[in-house]
Amino acid sequence: MNPAVIRTVFRTVAIAEAVSWGLLLVAMFFKWVLDAEPLGLTEGGVPVAGPIHGGIFVLYVLSTLVSARAFRWDAKTLVLGLAASIPPFFTVWFETWADRQGLLAPAARREAPTSL
Repeated sequence: MNPAVIRTVFRTVAIAEAVSWGLLLVAMFFKWVLDAEPLGLTEGGVPVAGPIHGGIFVLYVLSTLVSARAFRWDAKTLVLGLAASIPPFFTVWFETWADRQGLLAPAARREAPTSL
């Protein structure tokens, strides 16, 4: 597969995962703190935002695995990429870090990554 396409998909999904985290956090705030139903959404919108976030989370994990294989990441980078999916918004941090380190480029064209 074309490395440019893999890079674009990974970056897009990483950003979408962070946005969906934000939407889910807002929905949970409406549900648990305000006890409100914005826009007529039951339970603060959690039943809508939850599955959206879950689906994008799975896409992020899959795109991370594909990227690790395509760009020949070491195990430490792969684990870091997968772990970034858990805390809110860390996927954007990981994507930015990986891009700056040249980890989203074909292995033949990149230099050794610097430390975290």
